[in-house]
Amino acid sequence: MKRIILLFLITITTMPVFAQKQLTLQEAISIALQRNPTLSKLKNNLNGRESLLRNAYGQLLPSLGAQAGVNWSDISTKGGLQTFSSSAGQFSYMTRDTSYQSRTYTAGVGGSFTLFNGLSNIANISQASDNLKANEYSIAKQKQDIVYSTTDFYYTVLNNEELMKVRDENVKYFQKLLETVQERNKLGAVTLADVYTSQVQLGNAELSSIQQQNIYETSLASLLNYLALNVLDEYTLIDPFGKDKVIDTDSYLKDFDEISIMVKAAMENRYDYKSQLLTLSAAQSGVTSARGGIYPSLTGSYNYGSQSSVYSNLWNDKFFNVGFTLSVPLFSNFNVDNAIQLAKVTELNADEDLRSLERQIKIDIKQSYLDFTAAKKTLDVAVKNVIAAGETQKINQERYNLGSATILDILQANRDYTDAQRNQINAVYDFYRQHDRLTNAIGKLDFSKYE
Repeated sequence: MKRIILLFLITITTMPVFAQKQLTLQEAISIALQRNPTLSKLKNNLNGRESLLRNAYGQLLPSLGAQAGVNWSDISTKGGLQTFSSSAGQFSYMTRDTSYQSRTYTAGVGGSFTLFNGLSNIANISQASDNLKANEYSIAKQKQDIVYSTTDFYYTVLNNEELMKVRDENVKYFQKLLETVQERNKLGAVTLADVYTSQVQLGNAELSSIQQQNIYETSLASLLNYLALNVLDEYTLIDPFGKDKVIDTDSYLKDFDEISIMVKAAMENRYDYKSQLLTLSAAQSGVTSARGGIYPSLTGSYNYGSQSSVYSNLWNDKFFNVGFTLSVPLFSNFNVDNAIQLAKVTELNADEDLRSLERQIKIDIKQSYLDFTAAKKTLDVAVKNVIAAGETQKINQERYNLGSATILDILQANRDYTDAQRNQINAVYDFYRQHDRLTNAIGKLDFSKYE
């Protein structure tokens, strides 16, 4: 029994203090959507846009307020000899000290309303509504960009992890090669130079493995920092594509059409383009609102209340009045002209931004499509190169064992095979990356399934 307890304690004490956490791509995207600071700011701005829209609608409604007051006055006069003159002569008389107090109580409700102000209030509602919807589209576009950025970080880590495995396998290969060369040197089949060469290659392979390990750790820290996670925690990423790196690249091409068709789809789907369209519409409404200052305005006011010198009689006498005011602008010190001109400048800038965005969308789609097709071709070639380089390595290894090849032939074959493996790994994740980039350029990158 004591032996079992001792073994249990040893097992407990030898366990790692920090267990590794697994992180899937879907979990990473969900975390990024929750913690991205830019997205949080856009959501905060959305609350402000909603408030502006409510305020714009509120301008159509009459204002209403209540008031109550009391006025107290005390008038005192000092008595004495008073003299005054008239045509009949001069007269004098004595007056007494007097004191008079008065109180006035008032209470009522009232407000004002706008009947016409050059349609500025209607234009303000349209402008606030467009800005609100544009902000919602900006949030949706930011979510798509977050999905793409997260996958890019995630693929980079997986890519470096696979390269690290290749480097580790290469170290094992040279360790085995060194053992083989040493044994053959003892038998006199190879020279001591081959032993030294094998030792140097093993050292270089170990150094490359350490360097690749550092690259992997750096890329993982970048991902965790982007997700606002603790970079000191240990995470293991789950490859969403599994261990099989053979990809049916032709099937991925079915998701895309000709460039002109994809551009048309982007104009219909991209949230940033929709947002800019609404921004232009809001700017046009701003011009209409500014022009309202040219026209006459008609406002009204109303009041209902009571006034009395005795508090108990306050609501015995009541009054109600309605008034209208027509204001005709004659000269406003060029304030209206300045407001119109600034609104037109905003409209022109919004239109220019829209045209610039259209051009950028076309460039993004064309470049992304070309890069995606190039990535497909690169991957197809890389897969074949791995097969060919692997066969060449086996042949040269057999020839070296038979004494018909030198160690340089083995080293060159191994170098070619390692490079082919690395190129294939880079090509695989670059293919996925370019696929997501093109999907995002068209505006079809789905983020709703990660929320």
